[in-house]
This record gives sequence, structure tokens and C-alpha cells, in this order.
Amino acid sequence: MSTTIVLEELLISTVAEMLSGLGHVAVGAQSPIPGSAALLARARSGGTLRVSMLGSEAHSPFTDGGRELFDCAAQGRIDAFFLSGGQIDGQANINLVGIGNYPSTKVRFPGSFGSAYLYFLVPRVILFREEHTARVLVPKVDFVSAPGVSDADMRRTGGPHALVTGRCVFYFDTDRQRFRLASVHPGHDSDEIREHTGFDYDTPDTVPETALPNAATLELLRGRVADEVAETYPAFAARVFEAADAA
Repeated sequence: MSTTIVLEELLISTVAEMLSGLGHVAVGAQSPIPGSAALLARARSGGTLRVSMLGSEAHSPFTDGGRELFDCAAQGRIDAFFLSGGQIDGQANINLVGIGNYPSTKVRFPGSFGSAYLYFLVPRVILFREEHTARVLVPKVDFVSAPGVSDADMRRTGGPHALVTGRCVFYFDTDRQRFRLASVHPGHDSDEIREHTGFDYDTPDTVPETALPNAATLELLRGRVADEVAETYPAFAARVFEAADAA
């Protein structure tokens, strides 16, 4: 087995660490990296972690898609979920509507769907966006599809846990209502992160490098996880895992 690690494998391994010890992780549609991370976490748990992937026949109990997912979240039966956005700001607000003043947006995104609903209910929401540029990570989103923080008198069981990008990992400080740089991926540094991030955030005195997946993790990724995620994302599995194993 090749020891060459591709970015997607690093991201999957990193996100999977955030799912350790949870009972039920749900993954939305068009989410191959979060989906692979959930499957990796399940493999590591010995099968105790439940994974529900929208769009999958093999890895989802839902027969009515989003409606059952929303019911499950409202009942407090989902521990972690993933959200993204065309824009994400320093208070973990996400924009899934468009760029510019609504409704006269210059660029339209797919739409908010149930993002705000799930953001308020799921205890551990992991924001994921592979592109890490100042056009995505902005000082303030143009439209708040789902707010990262709420007023103190508002009951809210869910919220942001972390933001994972192609350059680094941020954790969200709920007390300070802002991100803190947690680690920087190999090949990048803190100055680069600051240059390409539009919002302000906290930085520790020493920023660690994001841990690479070890040999046991790579074996799981390129074997069991690759086989399982290929049911829903065959092109992704072929491009990432087969290519990485052959590198």
C-alpha cells in the first residue's frame, strides 16, 4: 500500500476524529468527504456509531429523505451533522442563497433548504468547505441562511463545532462567538491562513500541524471505507482512494 497521502484522505481522517464517541452522525447529499469521514468513524467504533447518509441505500434508514432526517433531529437523535456555504463568516453564519443584496443577488447558490433548522437542533455541526479563500471566508455573509450564534435568551441545542477547510482546522469558541485556529495542514502555515481568511479569529501561540492519517487509518480508508462510500459516490471513491493507493 502506498504511503502517499492525498488531501481528501487528510480531511476525511481529520473530520473522523471529531466524530469519535458519538452515537449517530447524519450526512446530507453531495457530501463525499464528510460521508467518508462518518464511515471511517463507524469502522473505528466497531459498528457502534450509526451513520445516516442521504442519497445512500446501504447507509441510510430514511425512506423519505430530508423529512425523516428533520424529525430525527427534532427528537434529539442526531449528534453531528455537516453544513457548508457559498460564504462563511467569523460568527459561523453561512450563506447558501447568493452574493449581493437579496433578492438582487449577483450570484445564486442552491438555497438554504433546512440548514437553519438543523443548525439549531444538532449539537455538533461541523462546517466543511474545501476552498479556503477570502471570497468564501468573509467578514460578514451577504445573506444569513443559518446563524452560527443566537441571543442568550434563545433556546438552542445545536450549533457550530468546527470549520474544516483545505488549508486548516478552526474550532468554534461558543463563549467568545468566534473561531480559533486549531491546526494547519502540512504544506501551509499560519501567515498563509491569515492572508486567505476574510474574518478575524484567535490564534494560539503555537499552532500544531494537522495530524496525518496513520497506516491503520489508510488501510481502512482504501479498503472498507472506499468500498462503502463507492455505493453512493463511485467516481469520488475511484478518483481518491484508488489513485492514492496507486501513487
